[in-house]
Amino acid sequence: MVITSANQLELLQTAEAVAREKMIDPDLVIEAMEDSLARAAKSRYGADLDIRVHIDRQTGRAAFTRVRTVVEEVENHHAELTVEQAREFLEDPQIGDEITEEVPPVEMGRIAAQSAKQVILQKVREAERDRQYEEFKDRAGTIINGVVKREEYGNVIVDIGRGEGVLRRSDKIGRESYRPNDRIRAYIKDVRREVRGPQVFLSRTAPEFMAELFKMEVPEIYDGIIEIKAVARDPGSRAKIAVISHDASIDPVGACVGMRGSRVQAVVNELQGEKIDIIPWNEDQATFLVNALQPAEVSKVVIDEDAARIEVVVPDDQLSLAIGRRGQNVRLASQLTALDIDIMTEAEESERRQAEFAERTKLFVDELDVDEVLAQLLVAEGFASLEEVAYVDQEELLSIDGFDADTAQELQARARDRLEEANTRAIEAARALGVEDSLLEFEGLTPQMVEALANDGIKTLEDFATCADWELAGGWTTVDGERVKDDGLLEPFDVSLEEAQHLVMTARVLLGWVDPAELAPAEEAEADADVDADSDAGAELTGESEPRV
Repeated sequence: MVITSANQLELLQTAEAVAREKMIDPDLVIEAMEDSLARAAKSRYGADLDIRVHIDRQTGRAAFTRVRTVVEEVENHHAELTVEQAREFLEDPQIGDEITEEVPPVEMGRIAAQSAKQVILQKVREAERDRQYEEFKDRAGTIINGVVKREEYGNVIVDIGRGEGVLRRSDKIGRESYRPNDRIRAYIKDVRREVRGPQVFLSRTAPEFMAELFKMEVPEIYDGIIEIKAVARDPGSRAKIAVISHDASIDPVGACVGMRGSRVQAVVNELQGEKIDIIPWNEDQATFLVNALQPAEVSKVVIDEDAARIEVVVPDDQLSLAIGRRGQNVRLASQLTALDIDIMTEAEESERRQAEFAERTKLFVDELDVDEVLAQLLVAEGFASLEEVAYVDQEELLSIDGFDADTAQELQARARDRLEEANTRAIEAARALGVEDSLLEFEGLTPQMVEALANDGIKTLEDFATCADWELAGGWTTVDGERVKDDGLLEPFDVSLEEAQHLVMTARVLLGWVDPAELAPAEEAEADADVDADSDAGAELTGESEPRV
């Protein structure tokens, strides 16, 4: 093929037709044509030459030019030249200047034409993929309607208009099956740019899918009057959704249920009969949890904020209802509240309290050498350790019936003696394990803590400074959706994560690893963040926060 005046306009017509068919910019098609013609020209004139092609957007005329660049040191004599050589063409050549000269159009043989066609097709495919990605990347987090095209290895390929979506097996509701041409509604979970083109991943099991369905069915949610605070699902079986109203005159649960259950039933039908519990959200964790465990009744709630755990006491006849079939009810309540929940009956809790009472009573009987009645009085008043007895204000001991000043002084003296003996034993044990004085004398660590660290191989201040805060205080890690406990070396001594972090940073400062001046801005930023968090919480309580799912 030769680029002549007879077929110049055909280039523009072809570009327009391809761009219209693929819904992409005609300039992208013309640029692909320029690239393919330049490759054909290089095969004719030489691969080392820098041949460029420009197609006039008005006339369709293709101009072939050879470009040579002015460089300091020539490596390619066909595409580069020195400043001295460039003086033949330019008056004052500079490094980086380009010298162009037009070359005759090429005659494209069958192979060259086929190669040019492949280049154009490749460029068009890339442009089409970019268009699809740009179109769908901003639609992530929304619901889309599509038509099933086929099923591959359990994954459903869905026609979503200008592209295809993938509904993976793990994102399908268990008992659902699809045939070609079935209509389907799904949540756009993720959009990724991959080598084979943009991949749109759909889901029907995501909690956000249910939230978006409620937003479509309940105008108050769409308008932001009612806010969805949390969603937990066992796809295809049961779900819990927590809602709150920012208008005191509107009942959030009633609005989501709708007249005769019409609104919630529409969502249930879309989710293949999935049972949905609509729960009023409450800022108080205990109240919220009581609501989340419905329909079971709750007698008492005990929250451990440091461990993000919660203990729930239910009547004996409510235990199976609170746990649910295969633990479903308590599992969904745990997901909804983001807390680990331990459920026990009133009888079990009573037994545990009695066991704790007996254990603490025995501690005081053995360590303070007192009779059982006096030890029971101490436990009944809330004393749980020798430290509390030894260092509490004496007035608290005197407030116990039957305690006089002599008794209080004697008890505190005995408690301090036992603690001193325990400290001495711990120090001796730590020294026997090879602990250095730098760690024994470090402020903030008791002898028992040092002994516990030594048993784990931490024997110097340098060893301690390399520890992570969670290694000392313990914590929780989420593995495969389940919260797993990480035991801390100092957790038995009730060392919090913040205290552990402070101890480690203090050790690093003493060793000169950290400049104290660098800590101040970080602490100020953390304090500001806490203030902002408190402000956000206040705004949320007054209904001024933005609706979020």
